[in-house]
Amino acid sequence: MAKAIKFAEKALTVAANGAWHVYDAVNSLKPNNPSFTPKWSDKPLLKSYEKMKPTLGWPRETDSLCPKCIPEVRQEILDGKRDYKILINEKPGEIKARIIEKNGHIVMVKNCPIHGDFEDLMSIDPAFSQHLEDTFPGRDIRAHNDEKLHNHGTSTVTHGRGSVLTIDLTNRCNMMCDPCFMDANQVGYVHELGWEDIKTMLDNAAQIKPRRQMSVQFSGGEPTLSPYFLDAVRYSRKVGYNSVQAATNGIEFAKSVDFCKQAAEAGLRYAYLQFDGIGNEANSHRLVGNLFDVKLRAIHNLHNAGVDIVPVITIVNGINNEQVGAVIRFALDNPKIISFLSFQPVSFTGRDEAVTDERRQAQRYTLSHLAHDVKNQVGLGEPVRDWFPISFMSTFSDFADLVHGPQAEWGQLSCGCHPNCGIGMALMIDKETKEAVPVTAFLNAEQLVKDMARINDAARSKKFSVLGVTLALLRNYDPFQAPTHFTLSDMVKKFDKCFGMSKKDYGKVTGDRSEQDIEKRRSDRWNFLFIAGMWFQDLFNYDFRRTEQCIIPYATQQGEISFCAYNTGVGWRNIIEKMHMTATLTKWYDEHGRHEIFAGGKKVKLEENLTKLVLREEDVQKEQQHDLDSVGIAKNAREEKVRARDEKIKETAYNSHMAKLYRENVLGEQPAPAGFVPLGAIGGMGGIAPAAAVKPVPMVEKEQEKAVGSFGD
Repeated sequence: MAKAIKFAEKALTVAANGAWHVYDAVNSLKPNNPSFTPKWSDKPLLKSYEKMKPTLGWPRETDSLCPKCIPEVRQEILDGKRDYKILINEKPGEIKARIIEKNGHIVMVKNCPIHGDFEDLMSIDPAFSQHLEDTFPGRDIRAHNDEKLHNHGTSTVTHGRGSVLTIDLTNRCNMMCDPCFMDANQVGYVHELGWEDIKTMLDNAAQIKPRRQMSVQFSGGEPTLSPYFLDAVRYSRKVGYNSVQAATNGIEFAKSVDFCKQAAEAGLRYAYLQFDGIGNEANSHRLVGNLFDVKLRAIHNLHNAGVDIVPVITIVNGINNEQVGAVIRFALDNPKIISFLSFQPVSFTGRDEAVTDERRQAQRYTLSHLAHDVKNQVGLGEPVRDWFPISFMSTFSDFADLVHGPQAEWGQLSCGCHPNCGIGMALMIDKETKEAVPVTAFLNAEQLVKDMARINDAARSKKFSVLGVTLALLRNYDPFQAPTHFTLSDMVKKFDKCFGMSKKDYGKVTGDRSEQDIEKRRSDRWNFLFIAGMWFQDLFNYDFRRTEQCIIPYATQQGEISFCAYNTGVGWRNIIEKMHMTATLTKWYDEHGRHEIFAGGKKVKLEENLTKLVLREEDVQKEQQHDLDSVGIAKNAREEKVRARDEKIKETAYNSHMAKLYRENVLGEQPAPAGFVPLGAIGGMGGIAPAAAVKPVPMVEKEQEKAVGSFGD
């Protein structure tokens, strides 16, 4: 029966292809209808050919930063020696960089007149990178009505409003992780937003045009430690954000079922859950004794409460890159619970900003690594066929903006980031049989987007545009490559559910959604699993062409700043948090007490694990990755500091030994008898005196102790 349906669908796709050509001919009769200006923008919708693009391809030149100059400039600002406004009015630490192909890889090379040459890996697969840049549709509408919030010199966000507004509620955290891009719990002060700060940031964000910010993510530190976490979620829904998220380590959600319910009732829709791999061994570098058990319990509690979970995996080469396949298998085995994965290649910032060249080169992981690891470890996804820049989806967003009309209060979610920032691949999974197929294996996405661009550019009526997109979907669909039980009807419904072509009720996602709405959306047999890779910059690969079209800006007390300019780049985070710090750490502890921190192998107390998640024993029991041990490279900043300290001790001992040999063999000093102390060794009395100038003075043991004590105290 299923095979007969496939043949019938194939006939329908052939007919749709013929109908499309008729439609396209009619659509081309008047191709230049003006775009309307929606309520959420003071500028009209952009046609595809009006979208700006930065210089792409290679070799190319761009603006970057010196990894050595910037920490120096930032420290001078923090020390009060320079005004932070030099970051707005000047260009400290900025240098040119070239992106070139070298030895089959794409690399960034740059030179600082003071600190010399730097080189960093951008991609291990030039063909893959070329594909991403070729399918980049262009930037979003330029930001306007934004003068009060976008004023950060060369770090200013200039295009669009992105997809997620990020707000750090606190810099306090209940873990001590490596890596940590914000160096939580280590900066000597607390920066925690008050309630008026939070409301102001949310209100301000809604004023910028284009008003596309439909999502807000509360982060930190650990956002659940903020006393205003639930209030912030609730107020976001009230303001109009329909996707409220928390970037969390999951500890508080794992500890309390009631807290999960409260968060869901307040309006939390997504938990972006720190998730380094499958099994406690894969998470052991975070130094929490039962961290994977915490993750499972958090997923269980949150899902039962109605919150969707997005595992967020920071990938470090040699530490957990072998976990890519295990995490995807985990999602494939639990399609009713996991519908989004976010892999984030390591950014050497925060605690890792002073990384050694040796460790950086060993641990560097790129988006091209991710695409190949998914294929090699899971057997799914052809890098050049199935992966696209995240911004590829903006053409679909443009269509949704068109059909929602000029009276819509908010623009559609639009991920208009640079093609080097983020990538994605979608799998269609049968929740009943768990069969999984890349969407682009049965849907010609590149041609579909070209067809949709023609529809968007024509700017015709909603009905005519919906007809065109339906024909485009049908003609680019191959039923024989789709999952066994997947039908054309399922595909059209899935598209409608995402972009709202019809008025069909798939379950609300707005602030007034109910448990029934949640269950209705979850009842869909098909899980559209999106696997994303988001690569945040650091000082070694920084590109200003990326920051100016950032899709995840931070809302701060000094305006809205791109993610990379805030956490890396010139380091606006350090500067703003110190400018607006709540209290020194000592004062905070005196007034509020110490919050619990899980580190050094400490375990989180949990209720009995009753999770319904499916786990593969071979993935759970896999031991920690040891690639770096075999080559003697430190795993994190903490190990590097320990090694540097040990090397200093060795160097001091060696220098002391060499000095002793010098005195004895070159200056002719005789070794001092036991019980004698040379004058130069007494604290505060200067350096070594030659034997001919100063003779050792004999002392009895008691006198020696007294002398050292009086000078050395």
